[in-house]
Amino acid sequence: MVQAIVFLPLIGFLIAGLFGRQIGARGASLVTSGLLVVIALLSWVMFVDVGFFGNEARVRLFTWIAAGGLQVDWALRVDSLVAVMLVVVTNVSALVHIYSIGYMADDPHQPRFFAYLSLFTFAMLMLVTADNLVQLFFGWEGVGLASYLLIGFWYLKPEANAAAIKAFVVNRVGDFGFALGIFAVFLMTGSVAYDTIFAEASTLTGKTMTFLSWQFDALTVICLLLFVGAMGKSAQLLLHTWLPDAMEGPTPVSALIHAATMVTAGVFMVARLSPLFELAPIALGVVVFVGATTAFFAATVGLVQNDIKRVVAYSTCSQLGYMFVAMGVGAYSVGMFHLFTHAAFKALLFLGSGSVIHAMHHEQDMRRMGGLARHIPFTYAMMVVGTLALTGFPLTAGFFSKDAIIEAAFAGHSVVAQYGFWLLVIAAALTSFYSWRLIFLTFHGASRVDHHTLEHVHESPPTMTVPLAFLALGAIVLGIGFKGVFTSEAGIVDFFRDSLFSAHGHKILEEMHHVPTWVVAAPTVMMLGGFVVAYWFYIHDPELPRRLARRHRTLYLFLLNKWYFDELYDFLFVEPAKRIGRFLWKRGDGWLIDGFGPDGVSARVIDVTRGVVRLQTGYLYHYAFVMLIGIAALITWFLVRGGIVG
Repeated sequence: MVQAIVFLPLIGFLIAGLFGRQIGARGASLVTSGLLVVIALLSWVMFVDVGFFGNEARVRLFTWIAAGGLQVDWALRVDSLVAVMLVVVTNVSALVHIYSIGYMADDPHQPRFFAYLSLFTFAMLMLVTADNLVQLFFGWEGVGLASYLLIGFWYLKPEANAAAIKAFVVNRVGDFGFALGIFAVFLMTGSVAYDTIFAEASTLTGKTMTFLSWQFDALTVICLLLFVGAMGKSAQLLLHTWLPDAMEGPTPVSALIHAATMVTAGVFMVARLSPLFELAPIALGVVVFVGATTAFFAATVGLVQNDIKRVVAYSTCSQLGYMFVAMGVGAYSVGMFHLFTHAAFKALLFLGSGSVIHAMHHEQDMRRMGGLARHIPFTYAMMVVGTLALTGFPLTAGFFSKDAIIEAAFAGHSVVAQYGFWLLVIAAALTSFYSWRLIFLTFHGASRVDHHTLEHVHESPPTMTVPLAFLALGAIVLGIGFKGVFTSEAGIVDFFRDSLFSAHGHKILEEMHHVPTWVVAAPTVMMLGGFVVAYWFYIHDPELPRRLARRHRTLYLFLLNKWYFDELYDFLFVEPAKRIGRFLWKRGDGWLIDGFGPDGVSARVIDVTRGVVRLQTGYLYHYAFVMLIGIAALITWFLVRGGIVG
């Protein structure tokens, strides 16, 4: 079954990619979407079979690499952690495929688009079912390639090309650290296979690695290098700048790659390698710090963004920070719980935003919307459901998963865990504010839509609204339906078994259920507070935000420009790289290489040969004259030489 789940998207990619012109847009969309629906259903069967009946498996396909001590099999690993990711990836991908049939209906390159979607799904499935780090890295780079192709799908737009390149380059920075981490693991354990690495993990405790005569704890170095890869893929602070710009791709791409699947690869990787991270407390502290800081940073930036997709993008960045905090305090299953629920309501928000953009003829600026609730009521209802889940409204999916992370952070007790707790609580209030700000600016208040656009505003077709309904159902029921599986100690033991690792004596999952009442209530209070402030700002007194922006212009510009990270990186890295490149181009390539090469020695040789060629006139008397001159010169030389000798 797992072979079908993994390789059917590859078959869809090949059919749509190679035969797209023959089968047409309709055929490509139906083939790829149909295959995704099949594997989505199979993934639920495997979820039940593996998670609740314990039928874990390892399917070896063939030997991939055999070079000295490096032995790498190509194998598919299926355990409870993988089963969760299979459900997330295949179901979101299937719904995005179906949604794209309506959203991309007018695009002339639909076969290529659906081929890229299926390629991405295949790469992501290879990533999550990997049985070793090299195979994981193959899927890791595969989703990076597919992301580049999908972000830059509308390649005639310079913004799309720039965004695709930015995503590719920033992720290469993280992937360099990830590759170094894999090398370090092989150096210390002699293997890249999970089972061997996990068996050897405890023996690495206390061992050191030498770098430039400095001694470093081996496990800490390994986990930090691996986490650098997770920071890039999951858009954590310092390596986050690619994610908002990636919204230049079609909206279904945003939902598939940057809400539910690719960006969660870093979270999955940390959970997968929990036997290593659990033995490196310093690395776990860094994970908490980076995650909490990212959650707060992205939430502050989301407060003032005006592009509807960018607001949701920064929300994704923030929610990923929540997941990493859970991983850092050792509540791996709680982090996976939020990944599970977040996939539904964040994909719902992205696709709902796409429905708004579709109705508005590709307008994305919320300042040019307003009053759309009565024109697209179904989309409005779906967006409200997604917002309730994201902000943690009671009994929605986000209420159970996000609040559990905050409780786990409080139960962490360490200084960095408390830092994470307070930043997550603040981020909860900010999340509620910018989420309801999106709803109020887009669907309520006076209409700011121009008359021509307003006349054509209409609800999206069923191919777009039906996936929204399924995702809304998930945003409501996934939390209450699976809370016991992911957050109770008994449920985790029964479901995850050995796929997640906790150090002996680690009681975070027990302690999080005994935190003070005010800790449990804090996220809900913050959610309500954010809603009230947003209502006051954008419904009761719509001029208040403008007055505050003028009064606190420096702070407003600081947030609007995303803490100036792009400008800082442009100053530190981009412009110096451009100057170096321009110097090497003008002085190195132009003056030195061309000057002394093609324009120097080579040019002189060409000049000489052209002069010599002119001697070849083709007239016999010219050649006879030259021969006569030569004979005269030779006789003269002999006479002179003979006279001198004599």
